[in-house]
Amino acid sequence: MRLGVLDVGSNTVHLLVVDAHQGAHPWPAYSEKTELRLAEKLDASGELTPAGADALVATVAKARDSAATRETEDLLAFATSAVRDAKNSADVLKRVRKETGVELRVLSGEAEAIMTFLAVRRWFGWSAGRLLVLDIGGGSLEIAGGIDEEPDLALSLPLGAGRLTRQWLGGEPLYPDCYGEQSVKELMEYVDGAIEPIVRRIVDAGWDRPVATSKTFRTLARVAGAAPSGVGPRVRRTLTATGVRQVLAFIRHIPPVKLAQMDGVSGGRAHQVLAGAVVAEAAMRQLGVDELDICPWALREGVILRRLDVLESA
Repeated sequence: MRLGVLDVGSNTVHLLVVDAHQGAHPWPAYSEKTELRLAEKLDASGELTPAGADALVATVAKARDSAATRETEDLLAFATSAVRDAKNSADVLKRVRKETGVELRVLSGEAEAIMTFLAVRRWFGWSAGRLLVLDIGGGSLEIAGGIDEEPDLALSLPLGAGRLTRQWLGGEPLYPDCYGEQSVKELMEYVDGAIEPIVRRIVDAGWDRPVATSKTFRTLARVAGAAPSGVGPRVRRTLTATGVRQVLAFIRHIPPVKLAQMDGVSGGRAHQVLAGAVVAEAAMRQLGVDELDICPWALREGVILRRLDVLESA
């Protein structure tokens, strides 16, 4: 069957259409991305602005039409931290439903961690043993661990690369001195303090294979020397603790406009790479992880796999 999944994230609205059936590999048939940067369209009171809501409605309608053109049998639409955090999310979701006919499901941070874990488990298989999965999104950091397809540990912290950039690094700086050594130092201290309370719980649970997924980790791995995306998803990619420390050390002195020129760095997210590197470095250091495998599957694939499981059992 042909399924469409619409992911309304903090940075991007991504429509992915796949051909799949239960027990088979979901094969991508079409992909469409719109860089909406929804999290930056929240006003001072925490509400999504009218302009932001207009843009969301228009983007969802466009994705709906694209999915229909590709003859999808089902469209799974969900939103993550940007919509989840908006104080007027209920009104915005109601408007999206009324004007586009699309029911956007808001995922909790824990649900994101669970769905992402499922995708990673299916990608690496049972031979990976007990997994530890880290995922840095635009608004939050998800951590999950377990031996089965359902994690027995699923956590979410407000440590997304976009959120931290806005809160600590002045939004979208154009020059290296806009970051400020003091700002970066304070961000590092904040991230360390946020992660520290959950470290013992994760370490006590243990893991056999630590894995990372998400655009942020893929970018950091590429900057650290991992294979480019063009060679395909099955090439092994890793991010080492040494690699992320080296990346963090030099990108803090590079303006985003220059960083965006590097292979593997998205122009629309270049300003968030520093904050993402701070979170990745802190998480790996505090958890004692020397190397992470990079998984090409993440939340969208997890949503698809869960849907196929439900259809099979119906």
